[in-house]
Amino acid sequence: MTPNTIPPITEDDIANYLANTPDFFVRHAGLLGTVQLTSPHGSRAVSLQERQAELLRDKIKGLEQKAVEMIRHGSENSAIADKLQRWTSELLLTRDPRELPWVVVREIAAQFQVPQVAVKVWGVSPEFAAEPYAQGASEDVMAFAASLTLPYCGGNPGLEAAQWLDDPKAVASLALIPLRSVAVPQAFGLLVLASNDAQRFAADMGTSFLERIGELTSAALSRLRPEV
Repeated sequence: MTPNTIPPITEDDIANYLANTPDFFVRHAGLLGTVQLTSPHGSRAVSLQERQAELLRDKIKGLEQKAVEMIRHGSENSAIADKLQRWTSELLLTRDPRELPWVVVREIAAQFQVPQVAVKVWGVSPEFAAEPYAQGASEDVMAFAASLTLPYCGGNPGLEAAQWLDDPKAVASLALIPLRSVAVPQAFGLLVLASNDAQRFAADMGTSFLERIGELTSAALSRLRPEV
């Protein structure tokens, strides 16, 4: 650029000027009525006011969709909370500790529409050692449960715990939830939820709700363990 040469005015210069000079269109009000813009909904030209109205309508539509999603999520969360309360109530109403694992399995299947549910516990008190749910967990399963810091969610790559289910071959996805006592953090059981839907327990799903299920199940089934 040679000396005294004025650089050309760019679109950014114009945009910055208009943004920083809000009274420009006050002084040139007639200009607003003559500006023509291309509508995003067709090739026709529209006035600046019409374009602004279109933008506002699009923004309102987006806000309405967000509001609908928030209401839907709120309704879903409320329904889940109701189911969780009913399931927990069934656990609290079970007087015989021997029946608790069966209640856990039955009510999870019924309340949350989980096609297949199973549970195994180990290290129980002698009076519960002969129950089916206290048998059949290998050392490998116990070690696997102990290694889980969060529920496992994903496909069924032939995991041993899947064999506890009524129909392992029908399982497309499952969740494995370790059971732990507050007093003894070592896992003492494993809860298995399974579905024939590959997305029901996808590997990338959030596990906070499954963790709550695990905590409540652990608290209930702690009654099967020796006092420490």
